[in-house]
Amino acid sequence: MVGGHDASSGESALDAAPDAVLALRSADGDSTAFGVLVRRHISVMRAYAWRLTGSQADASDAVQEALITIWRKLPELEDPDRVRGWMMRIVSSRSFDLIRARRPHDDITDVDPADRDDSGPERRAESSSAMRALAAALRQLPETQRQCWVLREVGGESYDEIAEHLGTTTAAVRGALARARATLVTTMEEWR
Repeated sequence: MVGGHDASSGESALDAAPDAVLALRSADGDSTAFGVLVRRHISVMRAYAWRLTGSQADASDAVQEALITIWRKLPELEDPDRVRGWMMRIVSSRSFDLIRARRPHDDITDVDPADRDDSGPERRAESSSAMRALAAALRQLPETQRQCWVLREVGGESYDEIAEHLGTTTAAVRGALARARATLVTTMEEWR
């Protein structure tokens, strides 16, 4: 207890606050509000960064760098109602910075022990090969198509949310997704 108040009570009161309120409070230096905002969106930020970078280690680095940038630049945010899209653009930017800077390497941290099953080594090898093929196919997509596909298929974002994140129109998102899906269907045909 601090000053007669339970420190966690302020956090639980913020759990129901809209993103815009959390963004405004965070911009004023409220680290508790920032923590709630981050916890609310960290899963989609990590998934998005992982799909963009193809590496859990790089995704983790990109998200960490993005969070530092987000905290520092929150006072500059013009529309707090669009904080989620703004944060995702920063994650995207940091992810692509890492992609440009890194050297090709095999990342042993990309193997998730939780993904293992008892269906045998042949099935695991096939599944692993399919995931590598999908990752390679995603890397071949133009940046906008890849971003749209990842936000929709991994992040579960609506077309409007994707348009907001990428600063484009819903129609452009629909077109990019259609082209990305068509390319991926053709590329991944052998894995059906």
